[in-house]
Amino acid sequence: MRKICTGCRDGSDFDIPFDMAFQPIVDTETGTAFAYEALVRGVDGSGAAGVLSQVTDTNRYAFDQACRVKAIERAMAAGLMATGARLSINFLPNAVYSPVACIQLTLMTARKANLPLDRLIFEFTENEQMGAPEHVATIIESYKQIGFKVAIDDFGAGHSGLDRFARFAPDEVKLDMELVRGVEDDPRRQAIVRAMVGLCAELDTLLIAEGIETAAEAATLRRLGVRYHQGYWYARPALGMLPAITAEAMKRV
Repeated sequence: MRKICTGCRDGSDFDIPFDMAFQPIVDTETGTAFAYEALVRGVDGSGAAGVLSQVTDTNRYAFDQACRVKAIERAMAAGLMATGARLSINFLPNAVYSPVACIQLTLMTARKANLPLDRLIFEFTENEQMGAPEHVATIIESYKQIGFKVAIDDFGAGHSGLDRFARFAPDEVKLDMELVRGVEDDPRRQAIVRAMVGLCAELDTLLIAEGIETAAEAATLRRLGVRYHQGYWYARPALGMLPAITAEAMKRV
């Protein structure tokens, strides 16, 4: 294995305490969790804002490393391997200076926890500021070669979504919640979602709708062809736990 640089360490350079909550991404055809997304939380369960507000240019790299370690360790402790689900981790492209060097701690943590690498998904948001798209493309290609899946989060929220979709060729795309909200009453949103379903099918890309909060949103998205759903309608994030999918949600889809 390649040597881990001293900056990676074990993520301990980020000395601000935080924890991870998990929320399922639901396969509506099977009624099971396709994956669980790891979400940053305060140690008391408070929202991510309090932690993220303390991330700076100086500690961003350590934070990114610490999140990967914490997500894997907490998911495995919560029983991920007893499910068929994957683990989805958000990452900061600007915190990765060398894809090969900066992934070594993640690889070591996964192996130590006996988590197969093909059970890992890495998400980056369309809103993330990127200095060099070529660098992000290199990260994604490196991750794919290792066996990870890569997802674009918040698709449709940024100004260059289709360009990034074409350039980065993600395995998964997560529709921004603003396209989901009230979709049952909005023909324009429905047309956009329907077009994305067709586009993702043609490009062999898995499409996920996130931020689903109502039965009407869930049913409309399912009718439009979106198989994978995420949001409060199915389960709220749970601190250090893999929450169950609500039975009522699955009855109504």
